[in-house]
Amino acid sequence: MEIIDMPTSSTENSVQIKVSKIDKSRIEEVDFNNIPFGKIFSDHMFVVDYKDGQWNDPEIRPFGNLSLSPAISALHYGQAIFEGLKAYKDGSGNVSVFRPLDNHTRFNSSAKRMCMPTLPEGLFMDALNQLLTLDREWVPPVDGCALYIRPVMFATTAEIKVKTSEEFKFAIMTCPVGPYYPKPVRVVIETHFARAMEGGIGYAKAAGNYGAALYPAQQAQERGYDQLIWTDSKEHKYIEESGTMNIMFVIDGKLHTPSLETNTILEGITRDSVIRIAESKGIEVLERRILVEELVDYCRSGECTEAFGVGTAATLASIATIGYNGEDFDLPPIGDDSISTILMDELSNIRTGKIRDEYGWMMPIS
Repeated sequence: MEIIDMPTSSTENSVQIKVSKIDKSRIEEVDFNNIPFGKIFSDHMFVVDYKDGQWNDPEIRPFGNLSLSPAISALHYGQAIFEGLKAYKDGSGNVSVFRPLDNHTRFNSSAKRMCMPTLPEGLFMDALNQLLTLDREWVPPVDGCALYIRPVMFATTAEIKVKTSEEFKFAIMTCPVGPYYPKPVRVVIETHFARAMEGGIGYAKAAGNYGAALYPAQQAQERGYDQLIWTDSKEHKYIEESGTMNIMFVIDGKLHTPSLETNTILEGITRDSVIRIAESKGIEVLERRILVEELVDYCRSGECTEAFGVGTAATLASIATIGYNGEDFDLPPIGDDSISTILMDELSNIRTGKIRDEYGWMMPIS
């Protein structure tokens, strides 16, 4: 294992990171034209520990297992959060990351809600820059593919006691990925189980949110659906989000999406990007509380012509069918002139450098 020096980025408050390089890359084993989502990991990962009130010994090292006590707090009391972002390659082979500062901001928001230490911007950005500089060849050069980046933090105090942990581990791992949903999805509106409640942690990207959602999602899949559309926890009257993504509907030519005012919906970075692109193209966007019965009526009458999910993993996933109380509503096929197609093409072209990034969303890897 080779230990090398790498330059820090120009980020304010840059830090020195130890880098231990893998002896032999595994990249030759990967078929970039056939990549399963989340199963193939790049050569290296970033790891840093929080102890005695500060972050210590940041290191990039070969991807591999961690040695942990079975008594760590995260395993017993759920102090764990994560993020998801992607890196893309343009036609010249340059690598850029999509809106990493926004992911850093959201990560720290989740950390505060879960009684965890925030991560300094300089540490986050330098770790990201150096890790992707080292593993830049893992960014797929294939349309529709990207390098998925997973920052994660969890409590590591080895103590069986319900209290805030004093020690934490932060890591970044990356994996080349293809489409999360390779075809339009079938979703069903959930009317019994709840994902989040007001005053809870629905707006945080906390691991427990996803663990609690697995059972109802599994039940939906057994009935032939790919995912759920979550509704509010009080009355199940209002649309909130889908299992792995925020959700949007095209109704009468306008883009409708649930508002974030209840703090029960994840503030999606892809969601915000799609809204801003839509507004730039003169598409009216309505962020509002959407009644379940209202949406069902629009589907029944044909006024809802498109529905799609938006998220880092899913990107923009077209919805083919919406189920509700035993009735399925099939939406029209998506065409080249569909609003979702126009938005997806614009977003993809920005990310891959095919058009000018007027928003300043892409961070080049030096």
